[in-house]
Amino acid sequence: MQARFTLYYWPIPFRGQFARYLLTYAGEDWAEADAEDVASLYRADPADQPFPMMAPPFLHDREGDVWLSQMPAIANYLGDILGLMPGTPAQDALTLKVLGDCNDVLEAMTCNSGAAMWTDDTWETFTEDRLPEWLNLFEELGQRHGLTPDAGTFLGTAQPGVADLACAALWGTILDKLPALRPLLNAQAPAVMALSRRLADTPPLARLRAGQAARWGDLWCAGQIEASLRDVLTHWHDKNP
Repeated sequence: MQARFTLYYWPIPFRGQFARYLLTYAGEDWAEADAEDVASLYRADPADQPFPMMAPPFLHDREGDVWLSQMPAIANYLGDILGLMPGTPAQDALTLKVLGDCNDVLEAMTCNSGAAMWTDDTWETFTEDRLPEWLNLFEELGQRHGLTPDAGTFLGTAQPGVADLACAALWGTILDKLPALRPLLNAQAPAVMALSRRLADTPPLARLRAGQAARWGDLWCAGQIEASLRDVLTHWHDKNP
């Protein structure tokens, strides 16, 4: 039987991880498009695409032939379908804010999607200023909703939802793939990191992560920007063991 959903994304975690976490946590089967198909859809003229889209991830829902791009839109859509949105206007809006924040962190971590490469100086400034600011923002929002290192959810919901899984897809994946950052992340946002680990270690997500590690190794965002990131991380970690 053909899966309802097909995710079009590169064979790396990064932005595709958010949809994968939601689908996996909800027990929903989906298909992953081949990298060649992702590239073909990405490079196509908007007039030739099933829906005008700039860059992956793309999601195709065969039920209704719905196509979407942009990680927050995809996560919001899947959250509604899979019953993972909180369900009140205020909490749903907060969930969208969290997805936007996650997207912004990914942009910051990759120098605006590779518009520039990291240098030791720019990375030093980032880890002293902008990254701690983001970590403190996430930690404060979680704590205001009762999150602790031992219990709770990111928005105070009875069960984990899109916002919680977004934290796990963002911060849990960074903990996995960029271990040099673990001391900083754990120090600045202990409750958020503990939540991310709790969710990432649930059996379905643990199996997903293990399968990805077997296929993709330690890849996070790939390409030249990951190479520059890992280079500065090595130098930075030597100075901040």
